[in-house]
Amino acid sequence: MRAGLPAVPTVSIYGIPFSKLNMADTVKYLTACVEQRVPTHVVTGNPIMVMAALESPRFDQAMREAELVVPDGTGVVWAASKVGQPVAERVAGYDLMHELLRVGEQYNWKVYLLGTSQQVIEETARKITELYPRITIAGFRNGFFGAEQDAEVVAQIRAAKPDLLFVARSVDTQEPWISQHKAALAVPVIMGVGGSFDVVAGVVKRAPVLFQRLRLEWFYRLLKQPTRFKRMLALPKFVVKVLRDKENVTKHRPTT
Repeated sequence: MRAGLPAVPTVSIYGIPFSKLNMADTVKYLTACVEQRVPTHVVTGNPIMVMAALESPRFDQAMREAELVVPDGTGVVWAASKVGQPVAERVAGYDLMHELLRVGEQYNWKVYLLGTSQQVIEETARKITELYPRITIAGFRNGFFGAEQDAEVVAQIRAAKPDLLFVARSVDTQEPWISQHKAALAVPVIMGVGGSFDVVAGVVKRAPVLFQRLRLEWFYRLLKQPTRFKRMLALPKFVVKVLRDKENVTKHRPTT
């Protein structure tokens, strides 16, 4: 339990503590984080990220040290039920981002956007301002910078003093970068949002509601972006691994 905040019930999936909270309670918890100015790294976890953590000690550490890991992927929801510790529901990262923006309108929160291309980040900022006029865009920057510019980027974000920081970088970079710099950033809620900016900007369409209801968003993305095939191979590998490991799913700790 963190000072002033309620404990979050979790289920361990290969050492990663996934939240059991539903969407409404997740938003309520993160609202409290903003109000109390408690730095919180939010990971929108899915099977691909779990498999990446099993292979990369750096990525694994970032996932474990995050203050909140929500079950974004339907595979994680399935795995939690399979080990007898079900989560309340899937908490999709894209939807969580919008829920936080809706709440933020009530409090006039400031938001900083980091990642993707310059064109996409500019359009995302414009769309968010259009959809949530009482949200202040405290700043934005594209994701094309290296480690030598990290200090400069962190300083810019600190100076903007946002309530929310959304980060959209590559899978292998996003969570480790947030984990490494979250203390220096001093932002109440820092959330990795992957390709969400592309959807907000209209560059990529989100899966139709039918695919969402059938929990087949991953399949829709694969149909639209066949180049994701190699990455998507992690999904069946995750299912096979959970079925094979059984009770060890909640106990396993990757070796470094």
